[in-house]
Amino acid sequence: MASHVRHPIWLPAVRPADARTFATLYAIESFARATVSSVIPIQAYEILRSEQTVSILYTAVSLTGLSVTLFMPLLIRRFARRWVYTAGAVLLAIGSLFFVTHTLAGQALGMLARVMGASALSITLNLYIMDHIRKADFTRSESLRMALSMIAWTCGPTLGIFLYTHYGIYAAHGAVAVFALGLLALFWYYRLSDNPLIAAGKSRASNPLANIGRFIAQPRLRLAWLIAFGRSCYWTTFFVYGPLLMVVTGQGELAGGLLISAGNALLFCAIFWGRIGRRYGLRRVISFSFMAMAVVLWAAGAVGASHPLVTAGLLLVGALFTIALDALGSTTFMRAVHAYERPQMAAVYRTYLDFSELTPPLVYSVVLAFFGLGSVFVTLGFLAAACGIVSWRYLPKSM
Repeated sequence: MASHVRHPIWLPAVRPADARTFATLYAIESFARATVSSVIPIQAYEILRSEQTVSILYTAVSLTGLSVTLFMPLLIRRFARRWVYTAGAVLLAIGSLFFVTHTLAGQALGMLARVMGASALSITLNLYIMDHIRKADFTRSESLRMALSMIAWTCGPTLGIFLYTHYGIYAAHGAVAVFALGLLALFWYYRLSDNPLIAAGKSRASNPLANIGRFIAQPRLRLAWLIAFGRSCYWTTFFVYGPLLMVVTGQGELAGGLLISAGNALLFCAIFWGRIGRRYGLRRVISFSFMAMAVVLWAAGAVGASHPLVTAGLLLVGALFTIALDALGSTTFMRAVHAYERPQMAAVYRTYLDFSELTPPLVYSVVLAFFGLGSVFVTLGFLAAACGIVSWRYLPKSM
């Protein structure tokens, strides 16, 4: 009938996903993880009463997390990416429920849920970014993402400790649940679409071991992994041995906390590094940043515990160059990976985070048996120099 009108279902207009979309999602996710980043080790020590046992717990959780990361493509192939992302946000909230039990089992399960959630969120968000952002705009997108996360990683740890010490365990972990659920609501509001090339299907997913072999067979992916591993090793060292230096030399725990906050605050410089990268090219800026980081680390190692505040200042300078790698380093992976194997390769690529949390403490435990605390920074300096040389030699000049 001519008089019959089919009224459309009203949906709120959402602008197409762009760099700000993913930067906002990442910032809220960072708040969900950063808020209790300084609370979790304190809880673990309160339960176990042994630094060595706490280290063993962290190692066990990291190894389990590595396995979960490698099997993530199987989930992405079996379910739509939106559901894997949703599961990641939910796992962060579930982790809070485990943590508030304040038992060893709850602590271990909470840490594991947190690692699994972070892995799901990281891999799926990177896939969405590669779908919606042009390759030419990766540098701008990643620098904006790092800059916005600065707020979370600067304020989050302090907020978590404040809630934990003044209002108790439920307040600290309750804040995480609120951020996680807020992230979930915003994600579904954006209604991000899945790439049909990697949508769920009935075909058999690739074996995780085969994915590793495929990743290793591609030189540019190996190089992207090395760049990410090198910068992540710096942050692992900075977050653990920076505060330790302050405490050992009598500067106090507050000085260690201020050092970490100052380092996180520098993430805002990611926008500056993004502009530098677009002007001079990734190859030059990444290689220069690694070599500058190496020089600063060697200087920090030479000064060591004799002048801890000078050493802390040098570590902040090193953090400034590491932020350049945060802003630009992941672009090398995003430009190199083939669209049809993004989930598999993204999962293998993310193992740099697990290895950077496992490898430095193991190496440093041997070095510290013979030398002082400054040797940690000298050792890391050699890794940074090696990464700089390899980046200059093998990164394409066109990058």
